[in-house]
Amino acid sequence: MKNKKISILGSTGSIGKNVLKVAASFPESFTVVGLTAGWNIDLLREQVEAFSPLMVSVAEEEAAEKLRALLPVSSRTEIVWGQEGNEQVASLQDADMVVSAIVGAAGLLPTLAAIRSGKDIALANKETLVMAGRLIMDEVKKHHVRLLPIDSEHSAIAQALEAGRKEDVSRIILTASGGPFLNLDKESLWHVTPEQALHHPNWDMGRKISIDSATLMNKGLEVIEAYWLFDVALENIEVLVHPQSIVHSLVEFVDGSVVAQLGIPDMRVPISYALSYPERLETGLKRLSLTECSNLSFLEPDTQRFTALKTAYEAIRIGGCMPAVLNAANEVAVAAFLDGKLKFPQISKVVAETMARMDYKEDTDFETILAADHMARIESAVVLQEIAKRNTADD
Repeated sequence: MKNKKISILGSTGSIGKNVLKVAASFPESFTVVGLTAGWNIDLLREQVEAFSPLMVSVAEEEAAEKLRALLPVSSRTEIVWGQEGNEQVASLQDADMVVSAIVGAAGLLPTLAAIRSGKDIALANKETLVMAGRLIMDEVKKHHVRLLPIDSEHSAIAQALEAGRKEDVSRIILTASGGPFLNLDKESLWHVTPEQALHHPNWDMGRKISIDSATLMNKGLEVIEAYWLFDVALENIEVLVHPQSIVHSLVEFVDGSVVAQLGIPDMRVPISYALSYPERLETGLKRLSLTECSNLSFLEPDTQRFTALKTAYEAIRIGGCMPAVLNAANEVAVAAFLDGKLKFPQISKVVAETMARMDYKEDTDFETILAADHMARIESAVVLQEIAKRNTADD
């Protein structure tokens, strides 16, 4: 394949670091021209020195000054900051593809900027489609760009779909590991600590997504993402718990055939597929040994213990800006749990109560969606305070 120039939004996060590992393994195939990060300036400095991008963006001007002081005077990397800086990197003229790996709602506008600049997108920021799926897919079509999923589940679906015609698909089945508390009883969930929730059994992920995996909200967000990405009716998107994380997702066709994509749980596999599509790279990673994973199991998700999945389905059924409300409330609740201000089962409760208090709004434009996101964060903070008072009274 010819050399592809890439910008990475969120280069110091879990996905961003793995993208750079892939790029470093194939220097003849990929050139890194842009990076964005938040406040992890020491790691960003290492990345700049290793890849010499044309432009990097950081959270604020203070962080930019710190990075500038750490880089050699001879460095030609332009340093920008803030939301405007992220969008500059996303729309960098030299980039062929933009990897969208910023965590949360913050990834929406830079991803939109990249699409409007005609860049192909390797999408790891599922919130972009959760918040504004209809509008984003319209923009993708309007600007004739490719949107290639990086999430292992959606990458698996994309690969399985190549086995048949889209009109012959009867079901999409997303698999979930079940997280670290798959077999924990309902009462014990009230005593879960952030440290325990961050310990995923199969994947090495960032803090926020690790908590989402533990609550099954991550799978709910992926259902919404799949709904927009693959244009499949919601009732034809199902979730099964698969603790081994070997079968990454499946597609069932009308003739009863089920096509699955299997592989080791390593994000470099779906990342390399998205970056090199339609070609494949010889990654050199450990190969899947079928004899070592002969006992694969699949379970129905327990939505009584893990209500987040059911709440996510409800959000997309309501439609409009409600998925954006779901996402915003979840981000607030997860942050509160990680700060020790909320009990584990109450993460989903904050989301459900916030949704119940928000009026329905059509997703007419990005400004309306961002306004809904803002109002949901305010309302969820109120819900959070009310729950915190009840917790104090109970103690």
